[in-house]
Amino acid sequence: MLACAPRCNVAHPRVRDNPAMEEFVTFLADVRPAIESTLDRLLPTPEQAPTRLHQAVRYSTLAGGKRIRPGLAVLTGDVLGVPRATVLPGGAALEMIHTYSLIHDDLPALDNDDLRRGRATAHRQFDEATAILTGDALLTLGLTTLAAEPDTATGEQRRQAVAMVGRAIGSLGMIGGQVDDLAAERDWPEDAQAALEAIHRRKTGALLVASLRLAGIYANADAATDRQLTTLGEHIGLMFQIADDILDVEGTDSTLGKTAGKDAAARKLTYPGLFGLPDSKRMLEQTRNEALEIARGLPRQGGLFPSLIHYLQARDR
Repeated sequence: MLACAPRCNVAHPRVRDNPAMEEFVTFLADVRPAIESTLDRLLPTPEQAPTRLHQAVRYSTLAGGKRIRPGLAVLTGDVLGVPRATVLPGGAALEMIHTYSLIHDDLPALDNDDLRRGRATAHRQFDEATAILTGDALLTLGLTTLAAEPDTATGEQRRQAVAMVGRAIGSLGMIGGQVDDLAAERDWPEDAQAALEAIHRRKTGALLVASLRLAGIYANADAATDRQLTTLGEHIGLMFQIADDILDVEGTDSTLGKTAGKDAAARKLTYPGLFGLPDSKRMLEQTRNEALEIARGLPRQGGLFPSLIHYLQARDR
């Protein structure tokens, strides 16, 4: 029933050129089967009515992808001493919510894209109405999963998890960032740099921050550790977005698994669009250095976070 082989889309062609990120790539490959298995368990079966909706749910969620968000949750749990079995259902919930955001982001009313994760977007494979409802179903299932799982979490931990993730993805978080991103396509704000950072701190960064903080909730992390995780997550989110913007300029459809060059065509407010490629790459390097310093202050000197940070800088998809 699993739609994606455990190690698909994990091997990174530039690992040999950048050994610093090899540990994270290996970690992601090793943890991926558990992520896929957890998603497979939590998602409705394709035979369960309404079958078309549930087929679309599984088509979109089990289509591969990097699994960065559940990987981040597990990695943070490793650093804080939380068993992986405790973190995996919440990590899977984050992946469902992330997939919902991609489905809706690809719709004609938003980015109007035909390609996602190397194949037809949900509204192209099925239809627009099914795609909208598929996103709705995944958002609902993600939040329900956080409220119900894992069995080893206390009721208070599950309550905190739902509240924290809900804030991250709501109108003051991911959705609000998407709204401002659309508005900036039509007319760049006067302070474009501040607007760009504010957009991506919410649109991209909020759910990445939530991935770290979720493991902190399961670890009963104190306020100081939660602040560290939040700050590190914000830097990771910024790195992720700058790299994404660069890849949209330099990548291809086949390497990215989605349509390349759309940002410039839509005159989107992006880092290369505002600062140019050379300065964007310098900003990425500076953010990397700051993130590495923050990671070293975590328990176990951040575990594999330094390798992850190098991966985010060097990834080519």
